[in-house]
Amino acid sequence: MPAWSGWSPPTQRRLSTCTVSDLRSVARRRLPRFAFDYLDGAAGEELTDADNRHALARLRFKPRVMTDVSRVDASVTVLGERLSLPCVIGPTGMNGVYWPRAEEHLAAAASRAGVPFALSTASTSLIEDVRAASAGPLWMQLYVQQDRRIGEDIMRRARDAGFRVLVLTVDVPVTGHRERDRRNGLSLPIRITPSLLGDVFLRPAWAWRMAVHGRPALVNMVARQGAASFGSAAIGAPAIPAIDPSLAWSDLAWVRKHWPGPIVLKGIQCVEDARLAVEHGVDGIVVSNHGGRQLDGVPASATLLEAVVQAVGSTTQVLVDGGFRTGADIARALALGARAVLLGRAPLYGLGAAGPAGVVHVMRLLQEQLETTLRLLGCTSAASLGRQHLVEG
Repeated sequence: MPAWSGWSPPTQRRLSTCTVSDLRSVARRRLPRFAFDYLDGAAGEELTDADNRHALARLRFKPRVMTDVSRVDASVTVLGERLSLPCVIGPTGMNGVYWPRAEEHLAAAASRAGVPFALSTASTSLIEDVRAASAGPLWMQLYVQQDRRIGEDIMRRARDAGFRVLVLTVDVPVTGHRERDRRNGLSLPIRITPSLLGDVFLRPAWAWRMAVHGRPALVNMVARQGAASFGSAAIGAPAIPAIDPSLAWSDLAWVRKHWPGPIVLKGIQCVEDARLAVEHGVDGIVVSNHGGRQLDGVPASATLLEAVVQAVGSTTQVLVDGGFRTGADIARALALGARAVLLGRAPLYGLGAAGPAGVVHVMRLLQEQLETTLRLLGCTSAASLGRQHLVEG
């Protein structure tokens, strides 16, 4: 745990000593409780969230020695695009409660790292502003609302802004029971309560940033109904459009009509659905339990990954998310057959702890850790990682 604390941002020297776990601890101190719990929390008793981490920790490496690893290559090709690191900064919502213009900073850090940034439908930065902040590859994540015109508008704007890949999230017919959010009274729009005001009062640096930069709002999701600010009183505030629980495989034809580029399905949790995704012609899938934030008690992503890759990996690119916080974790995913990893909480811990510099540090740290892992494994490239680099059993 780093020694620095308090409200002032860390110096570059002190930030350079932080792991992702360190940044999580700092973010916990610097963010209001409702914001940190939204970032860190999961559904139910948070069993699946813990299992995501434990499943990765149980995978053991098999190093080979006497191999020339003076040069290693951490790059991979995903959906026809060369990435400097086998990662995507994945789609996460409500990021403006951690730092102003959060998605713009995340996109800029991704571009700097040579990886894509996936913008959530529930973002607090406009699609066009994220494009202006980044010269790198951008992906657009889509939640399908009951009013399909909202999704059509988002896809059109993302196309026009040069977003290349659509990530269709398919595991949220309803929102999971997230007990931390319930205890904190978190709802959309957020209701101003005495406990919330007391929580914010204890984080004056955060409150000052929000006062200076304005209250975050779901500016893309509710564009047709008016922006629902997180700081709005509940009375008279517009409702957040409801996600469509009727979404079915046949609706991929509707998506294809409005999105001519690559489509990735995020939220695949069994081999059967992975095969159905291939049958419906998607370009990629993400093995994902939503970071444990939907149905608690489902298997860890790493537990399912190898079976899914064996079933469909020869025809469809397989990505994964859930619990990835180190370069060694990323190496484990690639050894199980994933093409790349979507990062969720890790960059956000950096953002909450140290702002934009924290995100840049996380991406740099992951690259350094992955390259070190490759060298110690006796493996010269991330693309050549495979089951031979893990102990059997």
